[in-house]
Amino acid sequence: EVQLQASGGGLVQPGGSLRLSCAVSGLTFSSYYMYWYRQTPGKERELVAYIGVRGNTYYVDGVKGRFTISRDNIKSAHFLQMNSLKTEDTGVYFCRTQIGGRGEYWGQGTQVTVSS
Repeated sequence: EVQLQASGGGLVQPGGSLRLSCAVSGLTFSSYYMYWYRQTPGKERELVAYIGVRGNTYYVDGVKGRFTISRDNIKSAHFLQMNSLKTEDTGVYFCRTQIGGRGEYWGQGTQVTVSS
């Protein structure tokens, strides 16, 4: 069974940092892209970043230069380092992966609140 467990959210002041983690089990971790999404109040869930099997990355425009996605294939985990956080980064962050022919899998979400 594929499982994703997100952690690392919390309350932080504007300008602060958080590091999200997603522990993944039940698949050959190194073979799949890993994604971070977020859902903010009143908006649809949006893609924040992804990392490919060769370490190629993508970031949505609003987080470029502030967020860094990474992966550890030994630990079967991926991470989202978030720096210079803004109030508009507040939301629930979800990790996700997708396996062709089997569908997509989501973690349970971790709340990030950026507020003074």
